Amino acid sequence: MRDVELKAIFDHHIAQKYLTRSGISHAIAVAYHSFHLAKKHSVPVDLAAKAGLLHDIGHFTWYKNGKWDYEMYKKYDIHPIKGAERAHKLLIRLGENPASAKVISHAILFHTDSFLPTNTIVRTPLQEIVKKADEMDEEEGGLHHYRTISNERARKSLERLDHMIDIELNGG
Repeated sequence: MRDVELKAIFDHHIAQKYLTRSGISHAIAVAYHSFHLAKKHSVPVDLAAKAGLLHDIGHFTWYKNGKWDYEMYKKYDIHPIKGAERAHKLLIRLGENPASAKVISHAILFHTDSFLPTNTIVRTPLQEIVKKADEMDEEEGGLHHYRTISNERARKSLERLDHMIDIELNGG
């Protein structure tokens, strides 16, 4: 039995605020990619899906003259740092195991190189999975953050993924 399910994370008002800002459809797609990659590489699927769902929870909206400035975002953004902190706090509030919350937060912190001064970081398998899952869903110019999905469809997708995780955790 898991401490916290994806649907509970999604339904929390803090997650709603920041997932909406960074793109709910993208977050769910990355959660699914993370699950499948984790299953393939024998990494905990629950941790991977949670990190995938929350990987962009630290996004700030970079606007210049009322328009999204992708170049400014790429140059100055540090969303993984803020996201790791937000995710950790949210997961602990929801009752996640503290050790798991820390591992998930580290996966969020290292899902991109955008804030690192160099690319020399050595990632854990979970961190690599979340990075790869995010890259699998990227669109030119950050457009993946602007795909839309209704809350009802998002909730159903996460319920389905929660069920898939439960099956895996119970021996598949």
